[in-house]
Amino acid sequence: MTATRLDVVIPVHCEEEALPGVVAAVGAELAALDVQYRVIVVDDGSNDGTWQAIEALCKAEPQVAGVRLSRRFGKESAVSAGLELVDADAVLVMDGDGQHPPSLIPELVRAWRAGAADVVEAVKRERGDEPWLHRVSARAFYALTSRLSGYDLREATDFKLLDRRVLDEWRALPERNLFFRGMVAWLGFRRERVPFSVSPRAGGKSRFTPWALLNLGLTAVTAFSTVPLRLVTLVGGLFLLFSFALALQTLWVWGSGRAVSGFTTVILLLLVLGSALLLGLGVIGEYLARIYQEVKGRPRYVSAERVGALPSPRAEGEGE
Repeated sequence: MTATRLDVVIPVHCEEEALPGVVAAVGAELAALDVQYRVIVVDDGSNDGTWQAIEALCKAEPQVAGVRLSRRFGKESAVSAGLELVDADAVLVMDGDGQHPPSLIPELVRAWRAGAADVVEAVKRERGDEPWLHRVSARAFYALTSRLSGYDLREATDFKLLDRRVLDEWRALPERNLFFRGMVAWLGFRRERVPFSVSPRAGGKSRFTPWALLNLGLTAVTAFSTVPLRLVTLVGGLFLLFSFALALQTLWVWGSGRAVSGFTTVILLLLVLGSALLLGLGVIGEYLARIYQEVKGRPRYVSAERVGALPSPRAEGEGE
């Protein structure tokens, strides 16, 4: 399969320092591949000079276009905003901080051109220099998400090349609670994995906190698995069996005339049962919150400005 057109989507938030160098490196790699390309940079509500940097890049490079969201909607929504504007044979999604090395682009494109894969995804061989808390949190997140969802997301990234038919199927998914790499895994298709080592950030510092990772994990689990709800049912069943056993034991002791006061036991049972009930309500509440967000039908994002040559968005990417 010969590539004729390739779009690159780069979601950014406060990447004023790193972005120009990353876009230049991406352009250099693509120019050597004999493809028609366009780089779509999506500014996810940055409060520094990122949008001004995007405007400057668009003026200097006709292959670069930019979209500015009206506020910060999150990386997943920013990716969606870019994908809605793709009009090419394939799309490459990557970060704008330099940790997704542009030098890997030729290998991803070659794997796609070979025709054996519709999804070519870069997976982390080494996580690079990152805080131990973030490293441990990320490993726990991927292990838990992979186990609960049934999809292998270990060391997966958003650094992916999607064939046009995969992109079309992804854009047909209507949900508002987005988890890009999980949605791509759910779609299936033929895929190939390319390992890479995470490069140092080209500038600035990561704003992806453990709290943000936890929030993404909750979205991933509730969007792709009902296991937590089934665990609540399982815990309830175990407590039911325990209560039957305790009732029989209590009646036997009472009938034998050896009943004694069990204040400590009662208090412990109340604490355990109360904690289990609150935990179960919390799990159910997470699913109800996702349902509430889906039912409202609000757009995934709202775009405020556009610069460069861009096609009309699919229903503005909003309110689908």
